[in-house]
Amino acid sequence: MGRWLTLLRTAPLSARVGMALITLYALTAILAPWIAPYPEAEIVGPKYLPWAGPHWLGTDALGRDVLSRLIYGARNTVGIALLTTVLAFVIGTVGGLLAATLGGWFDMVASRVVDVLMAVPSLIFALLILTITGTSVTALVLVIAVLDSTRVFRLSRAVAQGVLTMDYIEVARMRGDGLGWIIGREVLPNVTAPLIAEFGLRFCFVFLFISALSFLGLGLQPPTADWGSMVRESAKQIAFANFSSWKAASFGLAPLLPAGAIAMLTVAVNMVVDWVLHLSSGLKD
Repeated sequence: MGRWLTLLRTAPLSARVGMALITLYALTAILAPWIAPYPEAEIVGPKYLPWAGPHWLGTDALGRDVLSRLIYGARNTVGIALLTTVLAFVIGTVGGLLAATLGGWFDMVASRVVDVLMAVPSLIFALLILTITGTSVTALVLVIAVLDSTRVFRLSRAVAQGVLTMDYIEVARMRGDGLGWIIGREVLPNVTAPLIAEFGLRFCFVFLFISALSFLGLGLQPPTADWGSMVRESAKQIAFANFSSWKAASFGLAPLLPAGAIAMLTVAVNMVVDWVLHLSSGLKD
């Protein structure tokens, strides 16, 4: 615990800002039902109300409170992105470590399957599969997790192969240690740092990927609040932006709210990932 506190105290300003923003997003997602003024799908007034109380960010094309949908969007978009990233890492890390440790036919077959999946553009592949299977949350999570696990597989396999050449791995094998012990106690602890950094980057890619699918209409489906679909629903309002009055300005700026939420979280995660990469590299300022 003391070591982690020391690291946090010595973290650069950018990492601290990133961690603060990530904490804010996490609290918003967890506490969404208690801090949102209205339910995410409830019609609470006329459409396109300006930014004023009690609807501080106005209402959308159906008369739903935009602030409430932004708050619930944090729970839906970020929560599903986190679940997808965790699943992708479980699949990719287990597969990559097994391929590096076992080698032989398993490594060859797994690597060729990954090569095939990576040869097809992810967005096109996801659109094809989701068009066939439907756009349920389960299908969305599984499709993106499998596609993203290929990148994790390549990284975990590469770093594990470097560790497996070390002398202590040979000693463990000579002692008769099993496959599970070698992977869990010898290999995994020595590849944790790059995998943690990659987790942050993968989360950003998955988060943006889900938002892109929602923008195209194949992500989270209405009436579920989702930042990508919120951008799609309000994108046409930018063409009518007029700063002659506050009401007209708020109407035109509405699409920038979910887009700004997406961009801010992406930047925050990348600031923390940069710091983690710096720590794992062993470089000193």
